[in-house]
Amino acid sequence: MPAISFVIGAVTTATFFAIGAWQRRWIADDGLIVLRTLRNLFAGNGPVFNAGERVEANTSTAWTYLLWFWAWVTDGQLEYVALWVALVLSVAAIPIAMYGTARLFGTRLGGLGGDGWTLLLPLGAIVYIALPPARDFATSGLENGLCIFWVAVLWCQLVAWSRRRGSGASWPGRAATITLAFTAGLAPLIRPELTVLGGLALLLVLLAPSSWKMRIAMVVAAAVLPVGYQIFRMGYYALLVPNPAVAKDASGSKWHQGFIYVGNLFGPYVLVLPVVLAVVAGIMIVVGNRMRVTDDGLSDGDAPGATDPRSRPARWSASLQSSTAVVVMILVAGLISGVYWIRQGGDFMHGRVLLVPLFTLMLPLMVIPVTIPGHVRAAFRRTPATADRARRTRVQLVGSVVMAAIWVTTLVWAIDSHENVLPNAGIDIGRSGIVDERRFYTTNMGNQNPVTAEDYLDYPRMRAMVEWIDKYHSQGGVILPSFNYDEWYIAKLPGDIPKDKRKLSVYFLNLGMTSMNAPLDVRVIDQMGLAYPLAAHTERLEDGRIGHDKVLPSEWVVAEAHAFPRKPVLPGYLDEDVVRQAEVALTCPETKDRFESYEGPWTFARFKSNLKESFKFTDYRIERDPEYEIQRCGLEMPPRIHPR
Repeated sequence: MPAISFVIGAVTTATFFAIGAWQRRWIADDGLIVLRTLRNLFAGNGPVFNAGERVEANTSTAWTYLLWFWAWVTDGQLEYVALWVALVLSVAAIPIAMYGTARLFGTRLGGLGGDGWTLLLPLGAIVYIALPPARDFATSGLENGLCIFWVAVLWCQLVAWSRRRGSGASWPGRAATITLAFTAGLAPLIRPELTVLGGLALLLVLLAPSSWKMRIAMVVAAAVLPVGYQIFRMGYYALLVPNPAVAKDASGSKWHQGFIYVGNLFGPYVLVLPVVLAVVAGIMIVVGNRMRVTDDGLSDGDAPGATDPRSRPARWSASLQSSTAVVVMILVAGLISGVYWIRQGGDFMHGRVLLVPLFTLMLPLMVIPVTIPGHVRAAFRRTPATADRARRTRVQLVGSVVMAAIWVTTLVWAIDSHENVLPNAGIDIGRSGIVDERRFYTTNMGNQNPVTAEDYLDYPRMRAMVEWIDKYHSQGGVILPSFNYDEWYIAKLPGDIPKDKRKLSVYFLNLGMTSMNAPLDVRVIDQMGLAYPLAAHTERLEDGRIGHDKVLPSEWVVAEAHAFPRKPVLPGYLDEDVVRQAEVALTCPETKDRFESYEGPWTFARFKSNLKESFKFTDYRIERDPEYEIQRCGLEMPPRIHPR
């Protein structure tokens, strides 16, 4: 009965998730950013966003190379490769996580129930798939699907490890544990903040009883890829973290905005209801397990040596390889991840960054056991010989009724809430700066399933941008957005620049749709700094929109591109004095070193230099106002052309 109910629940939940995700299929503007890097990889320009500039514009290293691999194997259109890989990983994560939780409640799926029937019903899985943002980001071209897939696989490995108490010394047991360490070590490559979960999982396994040779093997397995890539990142990109982490100030704090972000996710769906129900269900399972321990003497989660009086450290170490320790570790990691995002201020995309912490916290309750006593009549017999059995049967019966009520209530909540939307979703971003990203784009483009970069040509300014690129491709300069959706501004290059040095740049916030609709020999940069280190190293604005709170004035990019003819023909909204000041500010030795670190030829000498300088460049900051930057660097102020 447990196996049958589990299979039915897993297949049904995954099917509904797949249908919902497919109905809401799309590729986000940020998802297109990753694909620009793939285009450069296939063109032989390296893992860069713009040819000739070593900038890591993607936060998830694993997602970039996973898409590259499948695009190489299938030779498919990049947008659809990203769509299908994300969808498959997202849907697969649900039954995998459910299986790990089923194993948590019994050594095998058929090992539950005892005197009666046990049903394994999906609970946490229903809560997750009912959320519209969970279905939105099951595709989107972003790494959410990879993240929850990795979390689910790690969860299954941890549960299996906690139950290998007697067989861990065998070769299959050792190989499985080393594989677990390897999976945990992938965390920073999946997403940097997942290092908390991966690190705690690795620490738990290392502290559990094991030989030193085995511990060394686990450390090597966990470290080989992330450490190797980190050395490459430092030497190639001259940073300790992906460039978006610098652009979004990943170590900063905006607590107030973070709590607004939590409310933005919990409010529209009354998410607090299933969370409270899940907590109640978890408490009941723990209490029921404790009662069983009292009656039977030893639970499935107890480790050998846990009752050994000879050594307290040995007992403590042995207790780490238990289901209880795994669950506690998972919950702590999920809470830390959630608190980190609250501290960071959340994100501008509705629900996105809280989905993985929520998924992690729901792991121990992805399914719940509901046991139907085999002898219900025995619960009401009052003979002395059966009193204790009757008491236990009554408690089990009441617990089953309550758990069934929790499941039904959660199911009703999911049906009622699965199509809820944010107020004014797709129409107005609002004062919070948080937006239902998918609905915003589908509303503004009139396309319910925008997948390709060509679909985004219907977004304001995009078709006009393509026309302006065609017009000025050979002349070079900087294309800047105008207030008219059908036009752009152009800051032209001086006439004395040689033809082979004339490069065209596009400077716009929506980096994905812009870069994927532009040729690779056109430089695409943004004022927030995801692909433009000059903007990334500016200070975060305290009152800026979350996720967009670094805004480099356009005068900087005009000065940096040398798009300032001797006879000023700049767009009217640009300040010529500020452009000239920015020209001087760019001569600051530290700024020149930073440019050279990612624009200069990549030689072995440059690799060694970047390794050492990556610590400094990660913390390097540039003042947005070039006048202040000139003063900071001790440079000579240029004369003003016109008074302000």
